[in-house]
Order: sequence, then structure tokens, then C-alpha cells
Amino acid sequence: MVTIVIGGSGRGVGKTALVCGLIGALPEFGWTAVKITSHGHGKDPQVWEEAEAGQGTDTARYLAAGARRAFLITAEDDELESIVTQFSEKQPPAEHLIFESNRILRHLHPDLCLAVTGGRASEQKPSFAEVLKRMDAMVQLAEADRVLFVTPFERPRFHLASFQRISPQMLAWLRERLHL
Repeated sequence: MVTIVIGGSGRGVGKTALVCGLIGALPEFGWTAVKITSHGHGKDPQVWEEAEAGQGTDTARYLAAGARRAFLITAEDDELESIVTQFSEKQPPAEHLIFESNRILRHLHPDLCLAVTGGRASEQKPSFAEVLKRMDAMVQLAEADRVLFVTPFERPRFHLASFQRISPQMLAWLRERLHL
């Protein structure tokens, strides 16, 4: 089982678009995609499964991108660990998970953590500090695809022209990191 966490510096930086891009670029994983939020989004249960693919919600976008299943978990900080533990215990052991969340990193050690940056630094979520500590690579929108390494030991920074299309360089890096 592979677990990936996508965290972001703030709202609207492209976390959902990157999750969808990864689902589409790595379809052989048959992803279960999970958005974690502290906002109810009008859904009553704390763990809600999306039923229809589309563009109306982030979880519907996950299904439209090719996820096998998509969930919304709504939890405040003090209840997140128990809800995620219960959720994980109910999943088949062979399912590959991709989470859109910063806060999940307090309760989970993923195989890969990607940090999505964008917008102004002054608008950065406080929870993004944990993502920066744990990230394996940074990803941001740019005019063209490229990879930046300052030193061979530094984590890569992927600049993508679109999060919906993962660059060949990033895809090769992902496959190597995920041992494909």
C-alpha cells in the first residue's frame, strides 16, 4: 500500500488539482482519495463517501480524475486522529491512499509528502509548517515545466505548467520514489 499526502500553503494554491493530476498520471494505483477539512461542506457524517464524479466538489473531481473511491473527512484537531484511525482500519489493506490535508501529518507517516505553494507568503496556513518539515518535494504552478535542485541533496522543486498534467520529470521522480 502506498500513501501520499498533498499539503498546501493556503487556500486556492492547487492542492485538489494536483491530487487529480496524480490520480490521472498514476492510474495503476487505483487510488482512494481523501480530503480532510475542519469545515462541514454541508455533509453531515464525519466520514462521507462521494458517489458521483463531476466538478462540483473536490471529492467529485477525484472520481472524475480516476479515483476508485473518494471521501471527505470532517474533523477538528482534537478528533482527527481517532477518525482517521477508524477510517484507515476500514480500508482494505491493498488500497492506495492519497490525502489532501496538512493536519493529517500529525497522525500519519506517508510514503511521500508533496508541498504545494503559491500565493502570498503572508497568507500561509499555520499547519503548512509541518508540511514543510516533512515534504519530499515542493510543487508550484509556473509558466513552463522544470525541476529545480540547488544541490544534489536538496529536495526537488517541481514547477508545472498545469497540475492536471504531471511533467515527465516529475512522473519519473514519483515512480522512482514509489519504487515502480
